[in-house]
Amino acid sequence: MTAFPWLTILTILPVAGAIFLLAVGGRNKNFARWLALAFSFLALALTLILWHNFNSAFGGMQFQERYTWIATLGVEYHVGIDGLGLLMLLLSSIVVPIGMVASWQIQERVPLYFSLVLLLQACLFGTFTALNFFHWFIFWELGLVPAFFLIKLWGGPRRTSAATQFLVYTMVGSIALLLAFLAIFLATGKFDFIDLAQLAQNGQLMPAVIAKLSWHRFTPEHVALIIFAGAFLGFAVKVPLVPFHTWLPAAYAEAPTGTTILLTGAMSKMGLYGFLRILLPIFGAEMQVVLTPLLWLAVATIVLSAYAALAQKDLKRIFAYSSINHLGYCLLGIFAVVKFTGGDAALTAEKYAAMNGVLLQMFNHGLTAATLFWFVAMLEKRSGGLRGLNDFGGLRKVAPVFTGLMGIALFSSLGLPGLNGFVGEFLIFKGSFPLVTWATALSVLGLLVTAIFILGILQRVFSGPLNEKWTTLPDLTTGERLALAPAIALMFALGLWPQLVLGVIDNTVIQMVQQLKF
Repeated sequence: MTAFPWLTILTILPVAGAIFLLAVGGRNKNFARWLALAFSFLALALTLILWHNFNSAFGGMQFQERYTWIATLGVEYHVGIDGLGLLMLLLSSIVVPIGMVASWQIQERVPLYFSLVLLLQACLFGTFTALNFFHWFIFWELGLVPAFFLIKLWGGPRRTSAATQFLVYTMVGSIALLLAFLAIFLATGKFDFIDLAQLAQNGQLMPAVIAKLSWHRFTPEHVALIIFAGAFLGFAVKVPLVPFHTWLPAAYAEAPTGTTILLTGAMSKMGLYGFLRILLPIFGAEMQVVLTPLLWLAVATIVLSAYAALAQKDLKRIFAYSSINHLGYCLLGIFAVVKFTGGDAALTAEKYAAMNGVLLQMFNHGLTAATLFWFVAMLEKRSGGLRGLNDFGGLRKVAPVFTGLMGIALFSSLGLPGLNGFVGEFLIFKGSFPLVTWATALSVLGLLVTAIFILGILQRVFSGPLNEKWTTLPDLTTGERLALAPAIALMFALGLWPQLVLGVIDNTVIQMVQQLKF
C-alpha cells in the first residue's frame, strides 16, 4: 500500500470536476468549457507526477492501495499500475483534453456534455488502475453510460441507432465477461487479477474451476475453453476484433467528433488492456490452444478493415476503419507472444520486441487517431459540416499549414519512419515474424492498403485544382496551431526517440512475457 493515494485522487478528480461543473457551470458556456479543460489539465499534471515518480527499473505494480471492501466475497479496493497501466493513464490524460478542444463548438447543454466527458475520463482511470475484478468491472461498465449519452444526445442524424448498437454490442460482451469471472470466482473465491494470474501460472486455476464446475457433457478442456470464450468476447467487442466490429463505424461516424476522439483514442484501449492485463496472464494456456483461429481473426482485422477503409467516402468512416486496422496490429503482437517456443532464448527476445511494439502502438495509435479526428472536426467547422472525400480538393492552396500538419498526422498513421507510428508497427512485425510467420506475412497487405487510402486522402482533399467553393476557406488560426503543436511534436519525439516510452515500459514487458512460461 502506497503512503499517498495517488491513484484514488487521480480517479476522483474528474468526478469532482463533473459535479462542480454541473453545480456552477450554469448558462455560461465558455466558463463551463474552460472549467472542464482545467480539470483535464489537472489530471494530466497528476499523471505526469506519477510518470516522474515511477520506478522504471521495477516491472511490477507500483503506487498500490489495497483495502478490504466486501470480505465475504473476496472483494477489495485494490489499485496499482505497472508500465502498461501508467502508459494508458498518460494516454487518457492526453486524449481527453484533445477531445474537449475538438468539442469547443458544442452549443447545446454544454455543462452536461463536458461533465459526461469528465465522468468518462474517471472510468478510464478506474479501468486502468483497478486490480480486483469487482472493482474493475464497475468502471468498465460505467464507462458505457457517458459514452452512450454523448453519442445519443449530441450525435448526427443516425445517432439513436448508433448509440443503441454501441450499447447493445458492448453490453453483450460485458455479460459474457461477467459470467466467465463469476465461474472463476465460484471455483476459487478470488477476484484479484494478481492472485488469479499466479494460480494460472502455477497450473492451479483451471483444474480448480473444472473440479467445481464439471459438466458431464463436456470435457475439462471444453469447460476451460467455454470460460475463456466468455472473457474473450467481452474484450473482442471492445477493441473491436473482426467480426465483432460492426458497431464501431456507425458509432464513430455519428458521434460528435470530440466524442469520437475519446472512443478511438482511449476507450478502444480498454479492450486491448483487458487482453494484456487479464486474458494473457489468466487464460494464456487456453489462448495457446486456439492460437491459429486467433491469428486468423487478427489477420482479418488488419486486412479487411483496411479494404473497408479504402471503400469509404466519409472521412470519419475512413478513419474509423483505419482505427480497427491499427488495433489489429496490436492483436497480432499479443497473439504472437502466446506462441509456444520451448524456452528458446532468441524467440523469447522476439516476444519482448513484439510486446514492446504492442504497448507503444497502443499509445501511438491513441495519439495519432485522436489528432486525425481533431483535424476532421476543424474541417467540419470550416465547411459547415462537410467531411466527404469528394467534397473538397486543392485545399493546400488556401490552407497550407492545415494541409502540412494533417499530412504529418496522416503519415504518422501510415507508419512513416521518423514519426511515432513507425516504431510500434516495426517492433510488432519484427517480433511477430519469427513467431508466426504466415500471419505476419499476410498482415503486410494491411500496410499496403493503408498506404493507398491515406495517399488517396492527400490527393483528393488537399491536392489537385482548388474547388472554387473553398477559395475563402481559412487556414489554421494561431490558437489552433498552438493547440496542435504538442501533439505534432510528440509524434516526432516518439518517432525519433521512442526510448521516452520504451525505457519506462521495458521491464514491465519483460515481466509480462516471463510470466507466460511457454
